[in-house]
Parts: sequence; structure tokens; C-alpha cells
Amino acid sequence: MAKDLVINTTSHETRVALIENGHICELYIERTRERGIVGNIYQGKVIRVLPGMQAAFVDIGLEKAAFLYVADVLDEMEAVEQFVEGGMRHAKSVEGGSEEPLPLPPIEDLLQEGQELLVQVAKEPIGTKGARITSHISLPGRHLVYMPTVDHVGISRRIENEEEKERLRALIEGIRPAGTGFIVRTAAEGKSEDDLRSDMEFLVGLWKDISQRRENRTAPCLIHSDLDVTSKVLRDILTEDVDRIVVDSSDEYDKIVRFLGTFMPRLKYDIVHYEGEEPIFDAYGLEVEIARALGRKVWLKSGGYIIIEQTEALTAIDVNTGRYVGKHNLEDTILKTNLESVREIAFQLRLRNIGGLIIIDFIDMEREAHREKVHAALEEALKNDKSKTNILKISELGLVEMTRKRVRESIGRTLCEPCPYCDGKGYVKSRTTMVYEIFRELRREIRDIPGYRLTLFVHPDIAALLYDEERYGIEELERRFEKQIAINARPGFHQEQFEIIVG
Repeated sequence: MAKDLVINTTSHETRVALIENGHICELYIERTRERGIVGNIYQGKVIRVLPGMQAAFVDIGLEKAAFLYVADVLDEMEAVEQFVEGGMRHAKSVEGGSEEPLPLPPIEDLLQEGQELLVQVAKEPIGTKGARITSHISLPGRHLVYMPTVDHVGISRRIENEEEKERLRALIEGIRPAGTGFIVRTAAEGKSEDDLRSDMEFLVGLWKDISQRRENRTAPCLIHSDLDVTSKVLRDILTEDVDRIVVDSSDEYDKIVRFLGTFMPRLKYDIVHYEGEEPIFDAYGLEVEIARALGRKVWLKSGGYIIIEQTEALTAIDVNTGRYVGKHNLEDTILKTNLESVREIAFQLRLRNIGGLIIIDFIDMEREAHREKVHAALEEALKNDKSKTNILKISELGLVEMTRKRVRESIGRTLCEPCPYCDGKGYVKSRTTMVYEIFRELRREIRDIPGYRLTLFVHPDIAALLYDEERYGIEELERRFEKQIAINARPGFHQEQFEIIVG
């Protein structure tokens, strides 16, 4: 599978696209004024403890207070022996029995208002929510993730070879500082002790620098800022199967060369400075694909289509046969459409960076074998997704419930904002509905309006309807209440806006 990284850099924005087989599959955007904060480390101050939610609000110097769950609070009074994803603590197994989860202490026993603590941003502020933070600090390197506050060694689940896992675990156990933790990343597979030791020494030195900077600083304040988007993408997703890195900025080109020379000196990449007159994303056809990723409807090659609707809590994806009528029978038509949609859904989830709870409404399949085939295809299609996913079986109603780890805003929410006209609803009341609402309001208010004449200010389209098709309604009100109603069109009015004025 041919892979390229295409990087477009301007003074106000950097865009990084991962291309697989000629199509954009992941897009990262960072704007100078809105630089991402995931990975940043702050000295924060607790401003409110919420026992009912077992969480706390922490001021880290941003517009909105950050949110800290009890599971993400490091209890320094206890020895934290393990780091388990999700913040669960476990007791040691006894007499061959399985490990049992220990109850987390109440948040009010761990934090008090006004208390200062070192925290790291785990999730960007999304919508109306503030950033989610954790006191379990982690510093990612190329091959390792350093956890200075946790005594644990973990291995990436994407490394499947058990012998390689044991080799890496033994290596890290032998060279790590006592009482610290490391997660071995997928990129470490097959690497030597020198590679891992170099990464470890850099991360340990970085933590010492952060600890020193923390001294004599008053909360809230930024202690450590994570890498910019280009360096972060190079660190996190650049693998040996990437064929080329193409960048349109000479300064960014030089920075990439220095970064790779420092952190990945043994890997050789074809780095190209693009100097064409046509903008780089246009030259690669990426602007069209990005525009397509902002639409609700995505057409499939067969003629079917999927509809993607995002809400604050979940994303709903609906699969339809559309223009596809099949060749043999209905069941085969439905199966083919569902299987084709699976590949497109997995692609769109990565491209749009959709996270959280996702509901997929496949076309109903009567045969259990067909449902299992579609479910297996979905699992296979999501294997290349670096964000963690969890998929449940297809229900009898043809629904799949799944989750995808969400760390930052989706592309739609990054590039778009709610429509100021419909207020994000996606629709407005029809002209006829508004006319009848106006009639009802007139009936309520007209008796209390002094004088013989009143003026109705409305949107021009509403005015046209009142002058034409709905003129009888105005005439009826005039006869019944013996008042003259003048209609005045206001081009600046919202379609749902109207005013009733005396005279």
C-alpha cells in the first residue's frame, strides 16, 4: 500500500494529510491561533470538587475550566503499582485467584479547593465541554511513552508476536529508572537496546526539565507545551511503509530534516520540497476530498450511499441502497451494499476523525451468516485505525453500536461552525408555518393594540406569501377586528422573525 505524507504550511495554518493509494485517509490541522493543547502540561488549581460526579474542575489558565475524574487523580499517599488504561487500580492476585478491582477513594479525600497539582491535557475542549485532564503524566517519544508517576511496563497491543513482547519487556525492565513506568510503542518492534535507551534518556531528561520549571511557578500556568502538529505526526504515525514526505515550505522542510535526523537517524525517508505553482493540496486532489468529507451524504461506487449525522453525544450513520438495484435477489443486493459501506464507513471515521459513541444502521439482513460477515468485515476494515475502537455485534434491528477514542475535534467541527441562520438545526420553519404562526399571534394581540392601523414587519418571502396565497387570512382578520393591517417586507429579517407595530 503506497503511502505519502503531504504537508501544507502557511503563516496561519498547517495541514498534514496521510495518503494511502492516492486517497486522503487522515487529516491533521493546526491553526496558529488555535493550536491544539493535548499533551500540554499545566500547573493547575482546583476550583471546585464535585462529590456527586466524583470529579473536579481545575483552572489551568484556559477560557473553560478543565475536568478531572477521580480515576485520573494520582493519589500520592498510596503506592500506585500499576497503570491500566482507563485508570482502574487492581489488587494483587492471591492464591492463584484473578485480580479484583479496588474501589477508588472519594474525590473529596484526594482534592480540596485551592489545591495546586501538575496535570496533563488528555482531550481537547470539545463543544461546550472543557478539556479533560489527568495527573498521570505521560511523555511520548518515538519508541516509548514515559510515565514518571507510575511503576509499570506495558507493551503496545499492536505488537502481536509474544517473543518480541517478552524481549522488549525484559529490555525495558533492565534499563528503566526504578519506580518509573514505560509503554513500549508499536514503532519499537524489532528495535535494539541502543534505540530504546536513547529514547528513554531523552524522555527522562525532559521530565527533569519539566520538574525544575515547575518550581516557584504559581498556578494556573503552562509548564510544558507538546510538539507542533507536523512534529507530532512524524513522531506518532510515521512508519517505514511511508514512501515519501512532500512539503511546500522550505522552513518546514528544514525542520523535518532536523527532526528526523534527531529522533529517527537510522530511518531513511524520501523528503521532497514541493515547488510547483499549483497549491500542493490541489495538485494532489486533496481539497476536493476534504470538501467531500464535510458533506452528510457519501455515495458508494455501486450507487448506494451512507448518511453521517453528528450530534454532541453520538454519531449516527445510515446505510441505503440508493440507486443500486442489484442483479440476482434482494438479500444479495443488501449484503453487497452493506459490505461496500463498511469500507467507506471505516475510511470516513478516520478521515473525519469521528469519535465517541457511533451507531451504524445497516440495511436489515435476514440471514445470520450475512450479519456475521458484515460484522467481521467492519472489524477488519478498522484494523488500520490507530484510534482504539470497540464494536458490538449487529443487533436484530441491524444496528451496530461502537465507540472510537476521541482526543480532538472532528474535521467537521474544526472547519465548520453552526449555521447562524438555522442555529445548527439544519432546517427552518416553512413559510406557510410562519404565516399561520403570525395569524395566531395577531389574534392574541390585536385586541390590545390601540388605534385603527397596525404594521406587520416580516421577511420578504413571508411578505410575498401574505400578499398572494394567504391574503385571505389577512383580510379575514381585518374584517373581524375592524383594523387595517399593513405588511412591510424587511430584507434583513430572519425567515422566522416578525414584529407587530402600532400604526
